[in-house]
Amino acid sequence: MATAPLIVIVGPTASGKTALAVELAARFDGEIVCADSRTVYRGMDIGTAKPTPEEQQRVTHWGLDLVEPDVAYTAADFQHYATKAIAHIRNKGKVPFLVGGSGLYVNGVIFNYEFGGKADMSRRKALEAMSLEELYIYCKKNNIKLPQNNKNKRYVIRAIEQNGINNRSRQHPIDNTFVVGITTNKHILRTKMKLRIEHMFANGLVKEAKLLGEKYGWHLQSMTGNVYPLVYRYISNELTQEELIEQALVQDWHLAKRQLTWFRRNPHIQWAEIDDVHRELIKRLETWRQL
Repeated sequence: MATAPLIVIVGPTASGKTALAVELAARFDGEIVCADSRTVYRGMDIGTAKPTPEEQQRVTHWGLDLVEPDVAYTAADFQHYATKAIAHIRNKGKVPFLVGGSGLYVNGVIFNYEFGGKADMSRRKALEAMSLEELYIYCKKNNIKLPQNNKNKRYVIRAIEQNGINNRSRQHPIDNTFVVGITTNKHILRTKMKLRIEHMFANGLVKEAKLLGEKYGWHLQSMTGNVYPLVYRYISNELTQEELIEQALVQDWHLAKRQLTWFRRNPHIQWAEIDDVHRELIKRLETWRQL
């Protein structure tokens, strides 16, 4: 049998990437590498919409629970990890699925980015103390190209640390790779987002956030890029449950728009609604299995 293709599934948050990948990986003897900058952290399960214990039991998942929330983890770290994981999966004769919405994580792997070295932590602290506007001014003065996701402070800081993201990369995805993107009707996507947020709230989100906040504090970088700051405001009586859910929905919607903006710059992604993506991937994997 020929070497298994790398199946890459991207799309906005709540579009159904995980469920689709789990179903296909179970059917075609595959394993999933999660390309998500939030699910790498231990203990952040509900608030990051990590694959459920049932999904993880059904199919082997890589890229989850790699570091504690107070440990810095970069796209370069993920690239090194994911590349080894994909090779390991293939060596076992299984199909690797790279699945997620963190664009830099995905692109770093499929375009083989050459990242800069490790950060100078003292310099990073100084940069983190600056506002986004101050960082933009710094980049302009020093002729540093802003990253594609320039609303994300962490990405802007990393661009400065590397004097701009290193663009020495492939122009096409690595060999034997097929990349698909899930498109979703806006109303359907918003409904899915709201249902997911309500499910999080009903299944222990507040308790999880309190435990993390007590253990690590509320101001770590890993705690600021998701729903946890809203939970902090909820337990501080600044937000009602309804307001928390509504603001979390707005936050997810903005995240989805940024994700789509990032991924739509990649001309190698084949976009389709989830049912069509499902059919296309089954067809391709059936063809591969017959080789």
